[in-house]
Amino acid sequence: MAKKLYVGNLSYNTSEDSLRNLFSNFGSVASAKIIFDRETGNSKGFGFVEMSTDEEASAAIAGTNGREFEGRQLRVNEAMDKPRRERDNGGYNRW
Repeated sequence: MAKKLYVGNLSYNTSEDSLRNLFSNFGSVASAKIIFDRETGNSKGFGFVEMSTDEEASAAIAGTNGREFEGRQLRVNEAMDKPRRERDNGGYNRW
């Protein structure tokens, strides 16, 4: 089963391809996604990588956490599921 990893402190110039290439050294990468700001289109400096197995994910964490990549020291750990937020109605209550 695939395991999702959080990758923080990315360079704002890091591409999804370069992120995928880095993590492919540790196994099969199911997906690599950098998070971008909706308004500016700029990278937020973090992303997620999904490794194919738990063993590959563990190896990727051990091999990349604290490692310098594109001029920044990476922070890599297992991603936590974000709880769903209920959307408000823009501050308006509808009765």
